[in-house]
Amino acid sequence: MGKSKKLLEAFKLFDEANTQDPNKENFEGTAYPKELLYAQRMTDTLNEFEPDASEALQLTARCQHICRWEIPRESYEMNRVGYLKWRQELKKFHAEMSKSILKEAGYDDKTIDRVAFLLLKKQLKKDEETQTLEDVICLVFLKYYYEPFLVKHDDHKIVSILQKTWKKMSPKGHKAALSISFSERGKELITKALN
Repeated sequence: MGKSKKLLEAFKLFDEANTQDPNKENFEGTAYPKELLYAQRMTDTLNEFEPDASEALQLTARCQHICRWEIPRESYEMNRVGYLKWRQELKKFHAEMSKSILKEAGYDDKTIDRVAFLLLKKQLKKDEETQTLEDVICLVFLKYYYEPFLVKHDDHKIVSILQKTWKKMSPKGHKAALSISFSERGKELITKALN
């Protein structure tokens, strides 16, 4: 299924915004703006996981972390309460950012509201698209960020994070996650988390 002109325009605008990310991530010998790379990984993973995703879901996946660096984690207390507060603020921020970009790309209010609804992760486990988005977020984490994360944290913390991640996913998401190839330690900890 071809992508609409509007969708491609919105992707271009999202990518232009994320290109401003001062944080860089090296991938296969090239340094990318971190959130630009993340957005492209979200799109690629969604296309693989749910090839017939609606336009609203495709848009949401692409802007899931739009301009995230503008609200740094350090601006909140470095504890669980601070972390949850930061995550809530980010969701609202991403929803607001997406609205103005989608308006610029020519989207109607219905689509814009649906993207905001999905970005705010409303009705997880009840709304099929919110669930698909959550699965894709978890798969992107497991495929690209889990192994580097292992190096920085102890087993106990990793197992706890894996259990929380698993709980948020659907059976279809679980199946896709188990097809990712992990290092020995990565596999061991996943097995431990699931037992």
